[in-house]
Amino acid sequence: MTRDPVTHAVGEGPVTGGRVRPGKRRPVRRRGGARLRRAGQYAALLAYLVFLAFPFVWLISTAFKPPRELGGLHPGWLPDDPTLANFRQAFDEQPLLRAGLNSFVAAFCAALVAVVLATPMAYVMARRKTVLARAATGWVVVSQAFPFVLVIIPLFLVLRELRLVNSVPGLILVYVVWALPFALWMLVGYVRAVPPELEEAAAVDGAGRARTLVSVVAPLLAPGIVATGLFAFISAWNEFFFALVLLKTPERQTLPVVLTHFIGAEGAADLGPLAAAAFLATIPSLVIFALIQKRITGGMMAGAVKS
Repeated sequence: MTRDPVTHAVGEGPVTGGRVRPGKRRPVRRRGGARLRRAGQYAALLAYLVFLAFPFVWLISTAFKPPRELGGLHPGWLPDDPTLANFRQAFDEQPLLRAGLNSFVAAFCAALVAVVLATPMAYVMARRKTVLARAATGWVVVSQAFPFVLVIIPLFLVLRELRLVNSVPGLILVYVVWALPFALWMLVGYVRAVPPELEEAAAVDGAGRARTLVSVVAPLLAPGIVATGLFAFISAWNEFFFALVLLKTPERQTLPVVLTHFIGAEGAADLGPLAAAAFLATIPSLVIFALIQKRITGGMMAGAVKS
């Protein structure tokens, strides 16, 4: 037997009578393009991570550099002679421990009050399918777009009438008002993820709304409540503008405000102690956010997919 000398086209049928009879085409695999796109995505993600990590890495490096390296024209990435003198100087110049205690008290109390208020409110907003509940949810989202400057004057006037200006309780009240909308938004997503059948079973057993919320819903919301409280704590711990405007007495100022004291009247900053104090003030936020970032994402996704 002799083989047909006519060369067959790739992916097409046999040749008959000088014409190519169409057949089934084989799927073309574009592996090279997919790999190139994936490599581009990883490269963009790596560049973004480097962009975010650079300030923190430079902060740590500056905190451990001696004064002669900080004043050099060409500072290096890493300190040639690491030292802890900047940390000792920071504690000697400013009351960091007292300011840290003020920040902790304000942040902890604000987070606790915000969670206690937001939990039953989020339950009502998630379970009541009314126009008022939808309007409240929309208002919660819109309120997050308000700038600080827009609300500081009304808050200051209210606190002045309550005689809470220049006091930590007044700052706690402001932090609660500011953290409550986002806490509501997060907890609504967690509540919607709880099956309503569990509440119906509790109602059959004779439990009222309050008993159902405390005994059935709240235990299931425990991870979300913890994540929401920690997020409110981080927001209050890092807050600067409200504390700067409302607190004037040095003994009552929070840690972010005290950090500005390392900058002189002419704008010259004492870089070493400032970097050391800022590094210490950043550690709690980083640790807490590393613990709750997965739960924050889960709460957002739950609110997005549940009706």
